[in-house]
Amino acid sequence: MIVKGLEWTFDTVASAYEKFRPGYIDELYKMIFDYTALNKSCRAVEVGIGGGQATLPFLKSGCNLTAVEYGEQFSKLCQEKFRKYPNFSVITGKFEDVNFLDDTYDLVYSASAFHWVPESIGYAKVFSMLKRGGVFARFANHPYRAKDNLPLSKEMDRIYSEYYYKFYNKKQETPAEYNEEQAIQRAKIAEKYGFIDIKYALFYRTRTFSASEYCILLGTYSDHIAIEESIRKEFFSKIEDAINNYGGSITLYDTIDLQLSRKP
Repeated sequence: MIVKGLEWTFDTVASAYEKFRPGYIDELYKMIFDYTALNKSCRAVEVGIGGGQATLPFLKSGCNLTAVEYGEQFSKLCQEKFRKYPNFSVITGKFEDVNFLDDTYDLVYSASAFHWVPESIGYAKVFSMLKRGGVFARFANHPYRAKDNLPLSKEMDRIYSEYYYKFYNKKQETPAEYNEEQAIQRAKIAEKYGFIDIKYALFYRTRTFSASEYCILLGTYSDHIAIEESIRKEFFSKIEDAINNYGGSITLYDTIDLQLSRKP
C-alpha cells in the first residue's frame, strides 16, 4: 500500500533499508543495456537512489551518473558507498524540485521510486531532460508474501486487520500478486507524454527471511514506519510470533516489472 506524503520516512531507516531492501537481477540490466548502450561519454540520472540497490551496474558502464535523492541520510550513505567512482555524484532534493538541463541526458532511470513523483510532472520532466533517442527506464519490485504457507498468510491478514488497517481506518485489502496487465498499463503511461518504442518485461525471484529479519524489512516500508511507535512495536511483535509459530521463516515471491521508452 502506498500512502502519499510519506517520502520522508525512508530516510529515518537508511541503513536498514540499504541492508534489507533487495537489488535487481542480471536479466533486467541486460534488457536495459540491450535497449541502450552506455559508455563514458553518456550522461545518466537516477531518480530516488535510496540505498543504491540499482546503481552499481550503471556506474560500471562508465557513464557519468547523477543521482537525485530526497533523503539526506541516503545521500550521505551513497556518497560513501560509491566514493571510488569518480563518475558518480548525488544531489539532495526532490526530483520535481531539482533543475536539470533540457536535451542533455542519454538515460534517466528510477528503481522502485518513481511512484512518489506526480505522474504529469515526472514524465514531462524526464522527456525534457533526455536527448533525442534518450531512454527512460522505470522498474520496481513487488513482493507477495507467503503463498507457500496459507495458514501463516491468513494469520498475518488477521494481524494486519487488528493493527495496520485499524490504525489507518481503512477497509482491509486482499493481498494480490502484481500481474502482467498492471505492467502493461504502467508501460502505456509513457505514450501519453510523447515517448515511443515502449517495451516491458516481468522478472521473478524468491527471498526467504527469519521472523526477526522480516520485521526489520517491514520497518523499511513507509506506511509501516508511519504507524505510531507503541502500536508498531506490538504489531511487529505479533508478526514475528506468527512467523515463528508457522515454520520460523517467511518467503516473499517477487515480481519485478521493467518499462522502457525512448524520446523520439
